Amino acid sequence: MTQAGATITHQGGVPRMLERYRKEIARELAKQFKHQNLMAAARLEKIVLNIGCGEAAHDAKVLEAVQRDLALIAGQRPLVTRAKRAISNFKIREGDPVGCKVTLRRARMYEFLDRLVSVALPRIRDFRGLDPRGFDQGGNFAFGISEHTIFPEIQVDKVQYPLGMDIVVVTNARTREEAHALLKAFGFPFAEK
Repeated sequence: MTQAGATITHQGGVPRMLERYRKEIARELAKQFKHQNLMAAARLEKIVLNIGCGEAAHDAKVLEAVQRDLALIAGQRPLVTRAKRAISNFKIREGDPVGCKVTLRRARMYEFLDRLVSVALPRIRDFRGLDPRGFDQGGNFAFGISEHTIFPEIQVDKVQYPLGMDIVVVTNARTREEAHALLKAFGFPFAEK
């Protein structure tokens, strides 16, 4: 297991998943989709983590806890997201804090991906796989996690507010099939149709 900010690297400080992409996955994708150049193969651009908590508008402790937990998971400080409009039914005014988000790129993105696929997703109870219908037309994949406590950085006994999390994996793939093949090669456990 890794601590917050610790890196899962192979040789020379390069993340394990990035090295795997460069040596194996890019070649396989170029061959499978008949690309003439390795640089034309699909690759990851960024991973966005988002935790929404409307309770943060009324209780600052909730926002602090969410920021702390998301910083531990991502390894960088999260940005506080604010309400764009007032919603009277939820007693939220325009500009109230309603969650946190983090955008991971480069080495941190690959390190998070490694922890997500090899440690966090297998810890989900009764996990049947990710829904392959989560791809959009641009080749990006979005899915949700019901509890953020599946990450090893979070100490379950210290969590006061178990919250869900949205994860969006942004790729430069041109089609859903190419994006699916890329994430499958990285080890994403997709459910069978």
